[in-house]
Amino acid sequence: MPSHSSQSFDAPSWKDCYVAALQETDHLKIPALIARAEQEIIARAHQLFNSKSANLEEGEALDDALYMLRALKECLQHRSPGDYAA
Repeated sequence: MPSHSSQSFDAPSWKDCYVAALQETDHLKIPALIARAEQEIIARAHQLFNSKSANLEEGEALDDALYMLRALKECLQHRSPGDYAA
């Protein structure tokens, strides 16, 4: 029987948080979603680092996700509040 991490089954996975940040359309909510996704990704990276079996594909996916979130954050920082008007 596989052992489970300390993460609750009710807690969203890093992938869920990542996708939520990318798909959010309310520009005021995006920074908080990015921060949450970054936290979840870093926590998962620590789990992988400390595990006995390395999952290289997931490790690469974590790196890619962090890169994309940082790019999104940069884009948001370079836009003025007036850019968000409909």
